[in-house]
Amino acid sequence: MGLSKFFLNTGEALRPVLTKIIPMKLLSKMKAGIINNATDKLSADSIEKYEAGRYKCGANIIGNIKGDNGLGQSARIMCRLLDENKEPHVIRDFFVPPGGSRSNDTYDDRFTEELPFDVNIIHVNASEFMVAYLSLGKEVWDYRYNIGYWAWELETFPEEWLPAFKLVDEVWTPSDFVTNTLKKYTDKPVITVPHCVAPQTDTVKFDRKHFNLPEDKFLFLVMYNSGSVMERKNPLAAIKAFKEAFCKDEQMKEKYKDVGLVIKISEAELSAEDEKIIGSVIEDCDNIYYMCGHMGRCEVNTLLADVDVYVSLHRSEGFGLVMAESMYVGTPVIATDWSGNTEFMNSDTACMVGYDMIELDKDYEPFKKGNVWADAHVDEAADYMRRLYEDKDFYERIAGNGQKYAREHLAYKRSADIVSERLKKIHGEN
Repeated sequence: MGLSKFFLNTGEALRPVLTKIIPMKLLSKMKAGIINNATDKLSADSIEKYEAGRYKCGANIIGNIKGDNGLGQSARIMCRLLDENKEPHVIRDFFVPPGGSRSNDTYDDRFTEELPFDVNIIHVNASEFMVAYLSLGKEVWDYRYNIGYWAWELETFPEEWLPAFKLVDEVWTPSDFVTNTLKKYTDKPVITVPHCVAPQTDTVKFDRKHFNLPEDKFLFLVMYNSGSVMERKNPLAAIKAFKEAFCKDEQMKEKYKDVGLVIKISEAELSAEDEKIIGSVIEDCDNIYYMCGHMGRCEVNTLLADVDVYVSLHRSEGFGLVMAESMYVGTPVIATDWSGNTEFMNSDTACMVGYDMIELDKDYEPFKKGNVWADAHVDEAADYMRRLYEDKDFYERIAGNGQKYAREHLAYKRSADIVSERLKKIHGEN
């Protein structure tokens, strides 16, 4: 297993260099070959089954705790869930390189290499699970009850990821949408442990002036991480809806000159092509504001509070944390009415946009040609944009209902109790 581990880690660390001389598809194929070879050998190098009493009862959280992406946020949410009910646990920071920006220091003072407990909760995507196994070592898995916390955005699961089920005793997911998909591929337990939100903001420190945004405009915001695949996040549909609502001609531009659209991309270095595409479609509008680069968590949360509306015309979401956070801070959301976000959003709490299910016409890694996802109705989104701008009563109702729902139903105690009950069952306590 050592040689495979060396090649994987070295390859990931050198990815920015390698991609300049070797096509990404070939690199992915080479990596998949190493992973598949290791998976084929797994039966001979089998994981020792869970042995109650060998380790102390509790949980080892393993994941990209410092990560500024959704995966890192997911891992930190789990830390807080275990804190909520005072479940014994430790935190081990681990990521598969390159891992994106890693500036979050919330749990830095609690990091440890020691894993004293009998349950592993591993926040590593299914696609990288074998990499984690090779990197961390078999001894981390042996005699423990191994839980993979996985998100996924489609109703079909990639065949090449199925071997990851060999490495877990059960799977936890952030939504029933993901749970129902994974249950089609395994007889092992798949449990929904919904994400929770309680975003901290600082509107004094991070006001619109801080973000170089106009203070006198009604602002819509589109935000995504390039690593999350632009075609899935679908910012172009939101830009098109904004143009249809407010910028179709010079007369309309004049009428709605106090309306603007903010586009925020994080991890933009992962896809220079994204910037080119977006730049080409916004150059004819002087009321579209482009933001790029890393922000701290509180800064991002406050941006959500500083704008007037958040827009997500996504094609699929495993959960939709940014939408939930926007609702929590009182910012109305316009969103596609499909996938994981529909479990905390409805027509009373957000502006839900209809869609058509469409087939992917080519691979958008890791999403494969032939799968299906939602394509939001742009005209409907444009209507919601105008209504939120023009109808104050409607705006206040959506904002208030969304905030109330998020604060009541996405509170940490609810999911903390799910985790505690599941751990008790694993430990044979109920």
